[in-house]
Amino acid sequence: MDGTADGRGTDPVAAGGRLMVASLFDPDPNPAGGQRPEGGEMTLLEHLLELRYRVTWMAAAVVIGMMGFFVPNVGFKVIGWLLAPARQSVPDFRPQFIEPMENIAAFFRVALLGGVTVAMPVIVYHAMRFVTPALTRQEKQWVFPIVFGASMAFLGGVAFGYFLILPFTLAFLLTFGSDVAQADWRIGNYIDFVTRILLVMGLVFETPLIVMGLARFKVVYWRQLLNWWRYAVILAFVIAAVVTPTIDPVTQTLVGGPIVVLYFVGIGLAWIVRRKR
Repeated sequence: MDGTADGRGTDPVAAGGRLMVASLFDPDPNPAGGQRPEGGEMTLLEHLLELRYRVTWMAAAVVIGMMGFFVPNVGFKVIGWLLAPARQSVPDFRPQFIEPMENIAAFFRVALLGGVTVAMPVIVYHAMRFVTPALTRQEKQWVFPIVFGASMAFLGGVAFGYFLILPFTLAFLLTFGSDVAQADWRIGNYIDFVTRILLVMGLVFETPLIVMGLARFKVVYWRQLLNWWRYAVILAFVIAAVVTPTIDPVTQTLVGGPIVVLYFVGIGLAWIVRRKR
């Protein structure tokens, strides 16, 4: 165990100070100090320090990404972009706010989604390195391709949610019973619904590449995943029911269906990278 000259353990405060000057993509960070052997094991304390390190840089990346969306012209343009799918069905759709901070809260939520999107490469990188902290030199070569692929998949999921799921879902919700009552939504409810769908679909589309990465690093195996397919189908629609604020079957099917399909895509990728086993 590393120690100071007087025999005491490494000072956590000093270790934290060194972390703050590290890069977001440190190729082999060791929060506990010293050099960790390739393929070695970690103690519980090292795992906790590693978790603190990873979460700190994930949060920092999200905050940095949010800053660009706090510019009013940028933030309000994104809100207008998010209103476009609803206006395809109701051209004069204009949500209202009835609480003093509701507009600000909606603006902040949009900035948060933008920050997560911008910071996604950093988030995926640190998530992968946390679950696979002791990689061999050969395995480390897979990290950055997986990070790039997962980040592109997140953008693909956001695009899928925006161009396919939102138009169909909002058309159903805004026009159902329109001859009885007019759709007059609050801006907070609308932004919460839209950003939740986009975030969930972005994360769902990352699933195959993340599963492939975990299979490549021997964390999971394709046979295990294939044996769990029944539970995966049930869990997919449970997730769809939880993340979608509505109970209509259209939205839940449009969210749960891709989760099931991408789960099997992930099994296929896991088989490709570990088929010799």
